[in-house]
Amino acid sequence: MRKALRWLLSLVLIIGTVATAGAATAADRGADHQTATDTTDIKDRVLAIPGMSLIQEKPYEGYRYFVLNYTQPVDHRHPSKGTFQQRVTLLHKDTSRPTVFFTGGYNVSTNPSRSEPTRIIDGNQVSMEYRFFTPSRPQSADWSKLDIWQAASDQHRIFSAFKKIYPKKWLSTGGSKGGMTATYFERFYPRDMDGVVAYVAPNDVVNKEDSAYDRFFERVGTKECRDKLNAVQREALVRREPLEKTYQEWADATGSTFTTVGTLDKAYEAVVLDFVWAFWQYSLLSDCEFIPVAATASDQEIYDTIDSISGFSAYTDQGLETYTPYYYQAGTQLGSPDIKQPHLGKLSRYGYQPPRNFVPRSIPMKFDPSTMPDVDSWVRQHANQMLFVYGQNDPWGAEPFRLGHGARDSYVYVAPGANHGANVAALVPDEQAKATARILAWAGVAPAAVQQDAAKAKPLAPFDAKLDRQKVEREHTLRP
Repeated sequence: MRKALRWLLSLVLIIGTVATAGAATAADRGADHQTATDTTDIKDRVLAIPGMSLIQEKPYEGYRYFVLNYTQPVDHRHPSKGTFQQRVTLLHKDTSRPTVFFTGGYNVSTNPSRSEPTRIIDGNQVSMEYRFFTPSRPQSADWSKLDIWQAASDQHRIFSAFKKIYPKKWLSTGGSKGGMTATYFERFYPRDMDGVVAYVAPNDVVNKEDSAYDRFFERVGTKECRDKLNAVQREALVRREPLEKTYQEWADATGSTFTTVGTLDKAYEAVVLDFVWAFWQYSLLSDCEFIPVAATASDQEIYDTIDSISGFSAYTDQGLETYTPYYYQAGTQLGSPDIKQPHLGKLSRYGYQPPRNFVPRSIPMKFDPSTMPDVDSWVRQHANQMLFVYGQNDPWGAEPFRLGHGARDSYVYVAPGANHGANVAALVPDEQAKATARILAWAGVAPAAVQQDAAKAKPLAPFDAKLDRQKVEREHTLRP
């Protein structure tokens, strides 16, 4: 009996020694470290998920980074009716850390990057390409399956698959259309995430009521800047004939065409009408000094200024093709803004053109006015651990999400002077600290000092100039 006990004790010690050595080896790998319950390499664990396949692994110090494909049903209500491959990326730090689910609402970047919440909580990040943005599009695309519930169901399946590997708390996040996406995900699957951080997310509740945008443009920035921008925009329509000749020469040289929008004239005016909006979306008040004085500017100066802000490539067939899924959603569920711009008088021939003009006619569209009111009502009454961040000078914030009496532990903050790139770091100090503290708490990683005093809250991961660079890419044309 004693021999048996001694043998058993020796076996335990051997196993413990091997386990310790294995753990030490894993620890030496840094980002390759696994929890004690499974020491399998993270790539093998991820690729063991049914329907998951590897496109590429890219090295990044302190992390493992994977570009993946995940098999999704075209229709989550009828999974037997076909599948498509959805592109997903994983920035892996450690399975013992919380995870952020990020989506921009468009294509996904295939280079390593870190959203602000990911840096704050020092966690992992799963990023999803929105359905129907190529290459994440079914071969025979049934566009009726491009709606916010189907997209939220994509996220739910991805979360459910990764949650088995990353068991700690999860937050969802995204900016602009990505912030909208994170909000819709929460509305349809409120039990999945432990918190939501939605940046600059528009909330067009009633598509035909856009007076909030008119009021925004009447007071944004300074009168001097507004007048300067309006004058350049007006001048571009006054000089339509010579500037359209320049536009035609550019189109001929680049092979750009205008079949979807109809004519070069329609495309030209659409770009010009976007000018003031695009300036405030991506620029700061201080950038107004670089806008020329319309009355003395040459034709080329007017053309170049409009092109640099709102982009003459935007409404070409080639410029629209990538964003067909967005314009389809804007014209079927999301809604789209329309502003009056009285300073243009009768110079405008078409006004703000509807999304239907930017989607090929072969794709049927019908607007559902009930979708956004449903989401808005849900957020007002049921928001729980949700944070909305807006920029004071961002036009898309003119119609924001608001909280009602049913909301719990949820917040709406506005960053002073900020544009469409507003984030937690741009908030005033007390709001920045409180927002950071809540994000840490929702992720379950708030240090004791922060739990006692929110003013001590700060990101857990140091700033990385490459991973954390601001991702506010200038998206020509009027879209979030």
